[in-house]
Amino acid sequence: MTGPVDGTARTHRRARRLDRQVYLRSHPVLFALLAATRRRPVVRLGRTVLVHGPEAYREVLTRVPLDRTAEGTTGGAAARRTDGGLLFDQDGGAHRAARRDVTELLGAHGTAQLGPVWQGVLDRHLTELPGTIDLVDVVREVAGVTAAALTGSTADPVALARACSAAAAEAAREHLPGLPRRASTAAADHLNSLLPHARDAMLAVAAVNTTLAALPRAAAWCARAGLWDQVSPALTVELLRLTAASPILPRVAAADATAAGCPVGRGDRLVLVARHAAGAHRTAPAGPQAAQAVFGAGPHACPGAPLARAQLTGLLTALAPHRPVVVRARADRRAALPGYASLLVRKG
Repeated sequence: MTGPVDGTARTHRRARRLDRQVYLRSHPVLFALLAATRRRPVVRLGRTVLVHGPEAYREVLTRVPLDRTAEGTTGGAAARRTDGGLLFDQDGGAHRAARRDVTELLGAHGTAQLGPVWQGVLDRHLTELPGTIDLVDVVREVAGVTAAALTGSTADPVALARACSAAAAEAAREHLPGLPRRASTAAADHLNSLLPHARDAMLAVAAVNTTLAALPRAAAWCARAGLWDQVSPALTVELLRLTAASPILPRVAAADATAAGCPVGRGDRLVLVARHAAGAHRTAPAGPQAAQAVFGAGPHACPGAPLARAQLTGLLTALAPHRPVVVRARADRRAALPGYASLLVRKG
């Protein structure tokens, strides 16, 4: 085996190299730093702890108490933009109850109910593939109709998806290390006008941005590595690992602890590098723990994993008969998560 499935080492190296450019063009300083330090499982830089190793990554997510509302975290950004009470900024019983609700919404049953909503978008755009098509536009509509269905919104799905992307990009400048801070809430205010309920807004932001980051990049990898004959749920799992849509998880320690033997102090910033914990920087096949790492671990695992896998399998299945090739790809330098602003493909 030379990659996620049978294929030549050369095609997988090319797919990995081109996918890596998305990271470097989106957040060049941050990902250059992470690449330079990845050979050590844990690296301390002042009060910031970079966590690369898979065991250390799982240890932090399952054993280290985390401050869910600290400055510089996803939960902190959510709490400041809302009245709190969200999955991202809760602890204890409230967090467990919120997770149960979201897991039910995004689990196997919920995903099955949502299937016809986003599958209709794929059928409309991809049953035939005349000329060139921008997969980012297709995936944006998929993300928008899914977010609208999850929240009961009557907003235009594409407008909703764009609003979620803008709000996430605005918030990312608060909690991604190495990015300049901008004190602006214009995008969040616009999203709140479309989705006044805070829980709906945060759910939509998470769903839209991970979908937009993951699906086009995975489709591009599939095209560049020539994997159209091997589309399957197993390939979906491996491509999600290789592309690692949410490459880092910014957190803050709520108490003194250790990670792979490295002392972690209360208030230390933790940069959990899901990309490296999952081995996404390598094309060698990995086990189920590595594949799950891109979705977190333990009580901090992403409940949207079944939906992400179903949507990517649906996209690849719709594309496979056309065996598309990438015509042109342009990284999105403003997005919260590394992804494409445009991915033009044509029938192969």
